[in-house]
Amino acid sequence: MQAEYQSPESRTAAIEDSYSYTETLSRPVFRTTYSLDRGPSVLFRYRVLKRCVDVALILLFSPVVLLVIGIVAVLVVISSPGPVFYSHRRIRRHGAFFSMWKFRTMCVNSAEVLEEYLAAHPVARKEWNKTHKLRHDPRITRIGSFLRRYSLDELPQFWNVLAGHMSLVGPRPIVAAEVEKYADCFECYCRVKPGLTGLWQVSGRSELDYDQRVALDCEYVNRWSLRRDMKILLKTAVVVLKQDGAY
Repeated sequence: MQAEYQSPESRTAAIEDSYSYTETLSRPVFRTTYSLDRGPSVLFRYRVLKRCVDVALILLFSPVVLLVIGIVAVLVVISSPGPVFYSHRRIRRHGAFFSMWKFRTMCVNSAEVLEEYLAAHPVARKEWNKTHKLRHDPRITRIGSFLRRYSLDELPQFWNVLAGHMSLVGPRPIVAAEVEKYADCFECYCRVKPGLTGLWQVSGRSELDYDQRVALDCEYVNRWSLRRDMKILLKTAVVVLKQDGAY
């Protein structure tokens, strides 16, 4: 897998998140007056045990995961023209950027499709401006809708976990423009690795507003434990099967 892949879907941030920013790999997003080294990441059980659990679980389930990834890749190829994977810049621990991988779930001209749709549907534009999500998103392909509903589009992020940029459990990765929405809570976000799943995913997901999401991220960081991570992983399986808050 390449270190960076710029597909038509990631060519402009408006396609996926309607955000743009200056890419900086080695610097924090902005200067802070607090230490980003305090919090769970300074604990042995977080730095070592949590990492061992992440790698062990991925290796344990790798035969099934690789099989599913292969099947999904074929479905993406035959469902619509365009690349199978795409990457997008997100923020990880300490405020640095990394390339997060996903299966392509949108049409290749998704930016143009989105603008035309929002121009013709004022109610949808209000929904987009509020949450940067659409319950009925015209950009999403037929197979993409299925992948998102069951979170299968996130499977390539197992690579991000193995690379050490993410963990199986943590706050979902954000883009630079979302830092303003996190405000002082961005400190909490920077204390841990972003996760493949997290407290937000098992607490309502897209049914919650953004302030609730931020509050859940801070709660996760402040009350982090390995036992809680295991509970979140188990709840994630149930939530995905029930499609709670997914669209």
